[in-house]
Amino acid sequence: MDERIRLRLDVSYDGTDFSGWAAQPTRRTVAGVLVETLDLVLGAGTATGLTVAGRTDAGVHATGQVCHLDLPAAVWREHDGRLLRRLARLLPTDVRVRAMTEVPADFDARFSATFRRYEYRVTDAPWGAEPLRRHDTLAWPKPLDLAALNAAAAGLVGEHDFAAYCRRKEHATTLREVTRLDWRRDADGILVATVQADAFCQAMVRSLVGAMLVAGDGRRPVEWPAGLLTRRDRSSEVTVAGAHGLTLVAVGYPDDPAEYARRADLTRRLRVPVAEG
Repeated sequence: MDERIRLRLDVSYDGTDFSGWAAQPTRRTVAGVLVETLDLVLGAGTATGLTVAGRTDAGVHATGQVCHLDLPAAVWREHDGRLLRRLARLLPTDVRVRAMTEVPADFDARFSATFRRYEYRVTDAPWGAEPLRRHDTLAWPKPLDLAALNAAAAGLVGEHDFAAYCRRKEHATTLREVTRLDWRRDADGILVATVQADAFCQAMVRSLVGAMLVAGDGRRPVEWPAGLLTRRDRSSEVTVAGAHGLTLVAVGYPDDPAEYARRADLTRRLRVPVAEG
């Protein structure tokens, strides 16, 4: 059998015209476009095992997505140094592969990850989102109080069962550890939530944002989002915030490559990760 090597790909995309990450036969997806382009450059089926850190939903963007794939070592040696530019010429402009790096065979973009970090952009300006940012910024119809948003966020940090905020999947746990959740208002007036956790269940980030926004505009008390953590089923009171405001900005991995396999084994035993966003 030919020697194969594993590559880490760092990927950015505008999710507006994608039906999420995961390949679907009749829909345009990020994974589908990547595989199609790799097949065109390298030959059909040459790149195998495309695996992503976080399967973002339709409309969600990424500036820090990570995935891995396997190639015959001879093919990598042939194309190394030129593959990135060839992909840049052939990929559509709404998806970019920013780096391709050879990694140990036990690196797993999904299971070796130690955290995923998202940002969610919201404007409460009375005129709405700036036209050039309309695809990545949610326009909120009421004024938002930064202190109230951060008070609501504080109660959600830590390890909890986020069943009230997740679309439950069979055999998948909703226990997650949120290590960072805070809001800032940038100089341009945009409110940005930063959410970091070991992993997220489906729709969790946008559900958390939706709950915090109604506390931030005064329609709910700041204690209300944390109060939902006592529930063991998805709450119908939580409105999922729009996908277009959400961007995956970073995925973390152990500093020591020797820890990739140990981290992957630990993650598999802790939970079965499900779709994110």
